[in-house]
Amino acid sequence: MRNPRTVVVDDSRFMRGLIADLLDEAGIPVVGEAKDGREALGVIADTQPDVVTMDLEMPKMNGIEAVERVMAENPTPILMLSAYTDDDAEVTFEALEKGAVDFFAKPGGEVSMEVSQLGDQLVETVRTVADADLSRTNRTESPQAATATTGSPAAASPKPATERFDDTRTVVIGSSTGGPNAVEEVISDLPGGDCRVLIVQHMPEAFTSRFADRLDSATSEYSVREAADGDRIGAGEALVAKGGTHMEITGYRNGRIRVRLIEDDLGHSVMPAVNVTMESAAETITDPLTGVILTGMGADGAEGVCAIQQAGGPTIAQNEESCVIYGMPKRAVEAGCIDTVCHLDDVATTIRELP
Repeated sequence: MRNPRTVVVDDSRFMRGLIADLLDEAGIPVVGEAKDGREALGVIADTQPDVVTMDLEMPKMNGIEAVERVMAENPTPILMLSAYTDDDAEVTFEALEKGAVDFFAKPGGEVSMEVSQLGDQLVETVRTVADADLSRTNRTESPQAATATTGSPAAASPKPATERFDDTRTVVIGSSTGGPNAVEEVISDLPGGDCRVLIVQHMPEAFTSRFADRLDSATSEYSVREAADGDRIGAGEALVAKGGTHMEITGYRNGRIRVRLIEDDLGHSVMPAVNVTMESAAETITDPLTGVILTGMGADGAEGVCAIQQAGGPTIAQNEESCVIYGMPKRAVEAGCIDTVCHLDDVATTIRELP
């Protein structure tokens, strides 16, 4: 098991010590610490670590500025530490856009002993982030996103509400580490309102609503929102699974899908789990159905795409070259349940060209 050399950046001495202790107990060496982004630049240059844990809110230079500078001057995989607040959620997504690989949420928005209870998860995430392909973390803004954020007429135009009951395709997308940017690229390029889309991104509850909002702004073709219990969607609509729950498809009638949210973990190590949504889709949907596995660590989604394939639906996996972390797609491919492996840039086109 790899023990990556780590630099810890946080303006709280207590937090720096807590993270260092958690990593040290797992055999991961902390080769440097810094109390702000400016100091971090020097520590990173001197120690050349394998991975950096980076706080968001710091004096002199905050986490966003630090990420941008590190990626420009000394590219290193970065794990952001974020509080459970709306403001921190938005800033965290900005950090991911600047090149940070993933984030670890501080329970309750406080530096507390609750973090210690999540030590194993933190250690696993640090190890995963250290193996990330940085060439896939820093993306340019899509034309759709640029249009939506500049207040142009296109952004203000109502989104399509076309219903096509006979051949509307349901697309279920699963992702984890590196997923926010990857999902945004796919949703912004999907066929114009011709699909129903269900998105399962491994993400805490405080972040999925903001993630859905960002996806909604990235596409003029789809209306995207965070799933609520009992929600129904048709063509041209997309739901993002709510963090801390599983999203299960419970009904399908007149071209509309109904979902329910499950708070029981159902024996899964992640909530939401891709497998839950994909397996229920395979059992319920009778129109064309496609499963897509994008970048992420772990094996979630492998059983789900197998269920979709067994139900006659085509399945797609992102290739290793374009993944930030080639974990979930690899496990799906190894399970023998993927029909097409392609570059992220080609995922939407592959869906568009399905018969």
